[in-house]
Amino acid sequence: MITDRLDRYIARNVLGAIVVVQVVLLGLDLVITYINDLGDVEGDYGAFQVLLYLLMRLPWRFFQYAPVGVLIGALIGLGSMASSNELTVMRAAGRSLVRILWGVMKPIILVVLIVLAIAEFVSPRTEQFASAWRLEQMQGEGAVLTERGGWQREGDSFYRFGAIRADDTVLDLTRYRFEDKALREATSARRAVWRDDRWELEDVAVTRFLEARTEVERHDTLGWETAMTPAQLNRLLRDVESQAPSELWAYARYLRDQDQLATQPLLYFWQKMLMPLTMASLVLVAASFVFGPLRTVAAGTRVFYGVITGLVFKYLQDLLGPASTVFGFSPAWAVLAPTLLCAGLGFYLLRRTG
Repeated sequence: MITDRLDRYIARNVLGAIVVVQVVLLGLDLVITYINDLGDVEGDYGAFQVLLYLLMRLPWRFFQYAPVGVLIGALIGLGSMASSNELTVMRAAGRSLVRILWGVMKPIILVVLIVLAIAEFVSPRTEQFASAWRLEQMQGEGAVLTERGGWQREGDSFYRFGAIRADDTVLDLTRYRFEDKALREATSARRAVWRDDRWELEDVAVTRFLEARTEVERHDTLGWETAMTPAQLNRLLRDVESQAPSELWAYARYLRDQDQLATQPLLYFWQKMLMPLTMASLVLVAASFVFGPLRTVAAGTRVFYGVITGLVFKYLQDLLGPASTVFGFSPAWAVLAPTLLCAGLGFYLLRRTG
């Protein structure tokens, strides 16, 4: 009974600190981003609309700041208990270090479940809706869903897409068809519309490259035979980082079916799916700091070390991500390497402190 009560006390302190840190981080990010985005005011997109847009993006920001929030929150929660000698009393009463760490990990399990649910079901939808809503405010009805285009290969054809609207209409589509590494046909369409489970091109120009001449045909409408669906094109033209894990996995499989590299979607997929291990390793580092070199320092110093550790962890993952493409190793290792390094450092420092 006393053991359970101590676990709840530790969990309450750590979870409360994590919530406070996350609110502070989101608040600071909201204010700074709001001031920066005021320069994008255009048309019906005014100062109030900027605020609404940033509020729509809070789930994605929450997901981004979750690892740092957990690290700093664990440092502050455990640090406050260390400063008041509560951890010392627990250890003197026979409470093992492993048992204290288990009390810290319990709220982290809840945080991980919330973060994974947001990554899968909430942030991809809010990001897509916020992007479409912002562009509609700036450009009016029928605005494009994304401001950036994209390239895609399918069989012997290469496609360039200008943009895709919220109603699944593709704008400014060009197809280049090759045979024996020679360009044979180029098709350009003002837009492609999804009707009755198939694509239909509108305002089409088809250029065929023959032996000594070219032929041009124009069509008001023309069928487009492709395996790509509106959902796949949305994944192609949307920011890969903000997509749900299930979408990233489907996108990676599609790229592999086309004999293309799927490093980028797999990298973000593993970052999200290995989030529990990432947070657990950061908590181990936080606990090793509190029980070791940061046991008696001020709270501000702990926060400083937490921020530095979080930045080093993030930059290491950001460096290993492109390296996985260059050197050809699995993107999963680009995520696991910093995680295992943090876990190893945490175990080492905890073992030294007993």
